[in-house]
Amino acid sequence: MQVGTQEGTQASTDDARRRELIGLLVEHQVLRFGTFTLKSGRQSPYFFNLGALHTGAAIQQLAECYADCIEANGLEFDVLFGPAYKGIPIVVATAEALARRGRDVPWAFNRKEAKGHGEGGQFVGAPVHGRVLLVDDVLTAGTAVREATDLITAAGATIAGVVIALDRQERADSGSTAVDALRLSLGVPVVSILTLQNVIDYLDETEAGANHPADLRARIRAYQAAYCSQAMESARS
Repeated sequence: MQVGTQEGTQASTDDARRRELIGLLVEHQVLRFGTFTLKSGRQSPYFFNLGALHTGAAIQQLAECYADCIEANGLEFDVLFGPAYKGIPIVVATAEALARRGRDVPWAFNRKEAKGHGEGGQFVGAPVHGRVLLVDDVLTAGTAVREATDLITAAGATIAGVVIALDRQERADSGSTAVDALRLSLGVPVVSILTLQNVIDYLDETEAGANHPADLRARIRAYQAAYCSQAMESARS
């Protein structure tokens, strides 16, 4: 019997973990299929809403994936940061996941509006200083992440990197993906746990694809061809 290489075995394990995570997201209707109007006005055949993941076990499983991604990419930082609002449960759960692995890190998040009474201020949690790693849900154009990084740098801290759950792989005006454009403008790693291509592969390779309308994969591929970049897939764990 021919035994696969260590790299091949690791790649197989990573693919299995991605399929398991996508299955979780579909089960909890975080990842939904149909026809959705995005903020950009585009009609998308799928929608990603991490706010639908609202059980303890599910957020714990997701947080382990964030921790895996952080460790696999060797990301070093002083503070873990989640942009309001969806980044808040992500940053708390990810900090807990890292603590279970023996790495106790401070976390913080921002308020949508600075508080003018009590302790006041823009941030909640640990002081925002040093190298800050930002964790968020999905990246389409990168606008929300840039707004969060502006707050962080205004506080005197520096961005160490960005970790997101899903890269939609949509092209920026430059022709590269929005993730690649963000990586270039920030000058730091911007990595994703999943990409649109992973979702397509999941539908192709599992029984889940058979449980959706026959034209679903064709519509997703058409959307990918029109708006996304396959050749410039962003880095991920």
